[in-house]
Amino acid sequence: MEIRWEVITSKQLNHLSEVFKLYNNTFPFEVREPESTFLKSLAYAENEKLNTFRFLAGFEGEEMVSFATGHYLADVNSGFIVYIVTNPFVRSKGLGAKTLLKMEELLKEDALAAGNLSLESLILETETEEMAHTAEEKEDCIKRKRFFERNSYIQFEEINYLQPPLHTGDSSVPLNLYLKTLEGDEITAKEVKEIVRAMYKEKYDKVNEIDKDVLTSCLDMMEC
Repeated sequence: MEIRWEVITSKQLNHLSEVFKLYNNTFPFEVREPESTFLKSLAYAENEKLNTFRFLAGFEGEEMVSFATGHYLADVNSGFIVYIVTNPFVRSKGLGAKTLLKMEELLKEDALAAGNLSLESLILETETEEMAHTAEEKEDCIKRKRFFERNSYIQFEEINYLQPPLHTGDSSVPLNLYLKTLEGDEITAKEVKEIVRAMYKEKYDKVNEIDKDVLTSCLDMMEC
């Protein structure tokens, strides 16, 4: 499969409707941000010198077949992959792995631009099996776990990770935390907690603008 990649920016928004259609059909409400958050993320990236937001779309011909978003976190020299989505009708053709790898390449570029020799690690959140409402959803969770493990991501279980509530009035959401280290050294719990704090600061505070007391409470519960 030949994939054509396009980076979506605040000046290039042509494919947003296609992205949102795929996005809304993929994620449960609890972990689905308002569509406006994508635009706020793009605006955030324009005002940052070292921290970035990447919004990637993949096309086969004229059809959008995947997208991914991610942040480069300069303080911890790590990439935070927020969403990765593939068209379910082409999911079995290695598209997810290609999309994940392309996002990794972009975040590596950001690490170099920030003055680092390489990117140290990648981190992402994913739904737990307990969030599944049906047998089909549970099977999808298991498939996602296998997918990330095939692509060198390892579940980090030393932190009972919480995603802060994405909607006013909701509660925090327990999610699985997956890591991929790129420099060979084993990552410590202390280092992962630093990455989580950076995720909260750059995304959930600056972009999502979640109440600071809520964020502090979540970090305290995770002992971060």
